[in-house]
Amino acid sequence: MRRFLHVGCGMKRKAQTVQPFASADWHEVTLDIDESVKPDIVDKLPELATVADGSFDAVYSSHNIEHLYPHEVPLAFSAFHRVLGDAGIAIVTCPDLQSLGERLATGDIESPLYQSPSGPITPLDVLFGFRPSLKQGNLYMAHHTGYTLPSLRNAFMRAGFAGFAGFRRPEHHDLWGLAVKGRRTEAEIRELAQTFLTPARS
Repeated sequence: MRRFLHVGCGMKRKAQTVQPFASADWHEVTLDIDESVKPDIVDKLPELATVADGSFDAVYSSHNIEHLYPHEVPLAFSAFHRVLGDAGIAIVTCPDLQSLGERLATGDIESPLYQSPSGPITPLDVLFGFRPSLKQGNLYMAHHTGYTLPSLRNAFMRAGFAGFAGFRRPEHHDLWGLAVKGRRTEAEIRELAQTFLTPARS
């Protein structure tokens, strides 16, 4: 059975990742810095120090990299590359700074962009971190960096990945990207993206 590493899982599990990972064909190994969410591995980005080289077929990281400092993201992507097998893939979601910038340009930074399960999300929350969580002392929720789709691709390629495909979801103000460790054709990468970049739950 193929295995994927769910980085920064929090309370979410495979049913809340992407459709292929939610199936019985994939075994999930969860990883988080917070022991209270009962991950399989207690560890953190950017190093993934306790995860063995080449030990996973895929890495899934949803809305984690924006919590790192800019100089840490290359280390995190290099760690993703290291823990993947030769045919491995990495899937990342994060805020879309292009979409956010379009909203910021209107001058309205406090009206909600959308409703999340945790409450309304404003441009300020996307830019700096979810303020209700920060107020409660959860400073891990602070945002320190961000990406557009081209800059996300460039970050993966600089970390040694062989190819990338992704897309913007302007209505959700986020990016979805898939990077491949081993060399694939453009058609193969597009097919992987079409297969894997579908939320298991909207």
